[in-house]
Amino acid sequence: MPNPSGETGTARLIKTPTGYLMVLLQGDNMFVELEALMQNEQIPSASFSAFGFARLATFGFFDFVKKQYDPGSFENVEMASVIGTLAWKDGKPSVHAHGVDCDHRFASVAGHLLALEVGTGITIIVHAQKLERRLDLMIGANLLIIQ
Repeated sequence: MPNPSGETGTARLIKTPTGYLMVLLQGDNMFVELEALMQNEQIPSASFSAFGFARLATFGFFDFVKKQYDPGSFENVEMASVIGTLAWKDGKPSVHAHGVDCDHRFASVAGHLLALEVGTGITIIVHAQKLERRLDLMIGANLLIIQ
């Protein structure tokens, strides 16, 4: 399937001794790509890191009263750092990510990532043990559970 840059058939995933190196192309949705990787490769759990240009980064700040994220979106930013975990929730892939971005004035924003449309590489370190996310009723958020 062609991507926005017009490239087709590009090797976008390389197996490494600890997991994978995935290269995302401009316009790719990081969350969708990571969820597909988890399904296709049956990854039990993993950690990942990334950096690079983002067309659109949506951060969320968790409101403990409403028990939901208040979103804020930023366009055309450099992602100085993206880190996260891959786990499972209710039998489906669950991506949890945090990041730091900056704009052309070097103003930075950081926090929980809700969405990221990018063009960058992601290093994924696979873990042998399956991790799950479950709702913590006291907090009202999904937390990582080690089984």
